[in-house]
Amino acid sequence: MQRSTFVSVMTLLALLAGACVSNTQPESATARKTKGPNEPIVIGFSMDTLKEERWQRDKDLVEKRAQELGATLHVQVANGDDSLQIKQAENLLTRGVDVLIVAPHNGEVAATIVEAAHRQGVPVISYDRLIKNSDVDLYVSHQVVKIGEMQARYLLENVNKKPANFVIVGGSPTDNNALLLHQGQMNVLQPAVDRGDVKIITDQYAKEWSANAALNIVENALTQAKNQIDAVVASNDGTARGAVQALEGQGLAGKVLVSGQDADLASLSLIVQGKQTMTIYKPIQPLAYIAVDSALKLARGQAVETTETIDNGFKQVPAILLEPIAVDRNNIVSTVVKDGYQSLDRICANVPANACPK
Repeated sequence: MQRSTFVSVMTLLALLAGACVSNTQPESATARKTKGPNEPIVIGFSMDTLKEERWQRDKDLVEKRAQELGATLHVQVANGDDSLQIKQAENLLTRGVDVLIVAPHNGEVAATIVEAAHRQGVPVISYDRLIKNSDVDLYVSHQVVKIGEMQARYLLENVNKKPANFVIVGGSPTDNNALLLHQGQMNVLQPAVDRGDVKIITDQYAKEWSANAALNIVENALTQAKNQIDAVVASNDGTARGAVQALEGQGLAGKVLVSGQDADLASLSLIVQGKQTMTIYKPIQPLAYIAVDSALKLARGQAVETTETIDNGFKQVPAILLEPIAVDRNNIVSTVVKDGYQSLDRICANVPANACPK
């Protein structure tokens, strides 16, 4: 990875012309349209889902920022349907958007959206999840591999048994973020396995990040290990809640460490109750605002400063990756509550007053 500045397409075209490069560059680059500094910008936002609480926040904040900057925003939600997401993106292009922001359901399939957009000279921002094997223009997300490392490291440092029996519950295998999370988790756990400090009972992905799928994975692991499970590396809060439900069925909730991600209200309540151990808080406002700000710059052919590059299988994609924060009972107030992401009253709604953090 390297620090870079994402140069404007017009500059790139000039460089290519000077170098006499012809058909090695995708045809889309020669057809890129740009808007003037005072011309209105129309943004299309193609979303996989609004099922999880965090995605509604993304939508609301993208809408808010677009309105603040005077841009028109059209949002389409595919509800986990790849073919529908492609059709919706095509519809957005037909409506004349100047730039597309895409939170893909399937990072491989969504390459089709990038190709369709580039045929019309429309740049594409890959939002939160990386679009693979495509000439996507920009990737904005959090440090996903680091999130996986933080989840695994927290549990490893707090488990009080050696060897400890771990269960790994991944996210949707069609989501590149789930694969990156698993990479980060194993960066930490594999050395512990090699030392004999950890035994992995099962390592499975939960289809569509489903809590029910996570419930089944953990129930089966408990049966296999005769309830001798010490930690569950759950990749997000939905799968964490599925894991907690399975543990509750065996009277083990609060006795087994469980990670998560997204700082969902329901999981923060479980953390206060001692049933979920931790979550990863990813401030959504900076992500949403950066996406909209960058969309306007791309639509106008302006430079976007990036922090690093990410290999998507086709190229090194210019990327802006934000820092995640580990949250447990001890720092809920100083992180998610202080930021206004969740209120303490709502977190503690089902918790005795004396058990609520101060």
